[in-house]
Amino acid sequence: MDRIFEQTLLYDFYGELLTPHQQKIYEEAVFNDMSLGEIAEEYGISRQGVHDLIRRCGRTLQDYESKLHLAERFVSAKEKVTQIAELTKENSRSGAEGEDSDTVERMEQIRLLCQELLKEL
Repeated sequence: MDRIFEQTLLYDFYGELLTPHQQKIYEEAVFNDMSLGEIAEEYGISRQGVHDLIRRCGRTLQDYESKLHLAERFVSAKEKVTQIAELTKENSRSGAEGEDSDTVERMEQIRLLCQELLKEL
């Protein structure tokens, strides 16, 4: 996973578990792309303090993910839903000339993907 996408995804799932101060600093660094110096000046702390806080937040978010796996499950579910959409799109393109073996097979694939999705959610 792309680092920025991963940071954003983890923050979306677990950001509320950080303190308000941690949230502000982390958002400034990750979402607003502010430098350590800019953040340090704005919040009246050292650059090293900002750096340490951002790393601690990142580790905390990773720890939550390693225990709960919410982001991983979300990405997996999204991929499966995408597969379902592709399978149904192919089905609609082929037309509705009765249920040939190809259509039956795709419908079975859709059914199996849906079952997997329901287990994960």
